[in-house]
Amino acid sequence: MADSYSSLTYHFVFSTKHRERWISSDVEKRVWEFLGGILKKKQMTPLKIGGIEDHVHVLVTAPATLAPCEIAKQLKGASSLWIHKNFPELAGFGWQDGYAVFSVSKSSIPEVTAYIQNQREHHHKRTFAEEYEAFLQRHHISYNSEYLLG
Repeated sequence: MADSYSSLTYHFVFSTKHRERWISSDVEKRVWEFLGGILKKKQMTPLKIGGIEDHVHVLVTAPATLAPCEIAKQLKGASSLWIHKNFPELAGFGWQDGYAVFSVSKSSIPEVTAYIQNQREHHHKRTFAEEYEAFLQRHHISYNSEYLLG
């Protein structure tokens, strides 16, 4: 029987519940590192993780055996529990119900990595809501604006 091969890279984007600014500069590095640890534990390779106070971007390569919905569930569930345990002052923290995920070609990885790296600069010009909607439009994803940022 022949082997199966895959090269799957995903760009996940999700916000905090109601886009509240929970992820301060004091905790963001630890949160991003924890998200990377979740991915590694599940045999994925985090390429870049970053964001600002109200949302996160995760660029990851994953095996074909893991569906994007399962990756998002693992990232959001485990990190939410960890944040509540390690940061009592963030007792009200939560992630939005949904998420966005986009496939990324090998040739686009440097561009997406740079985009995630420069989130602070980028958001001086554009809000998260504007960014999120632009991603969906760029990828021709239909959405209902009433439920866009849940």
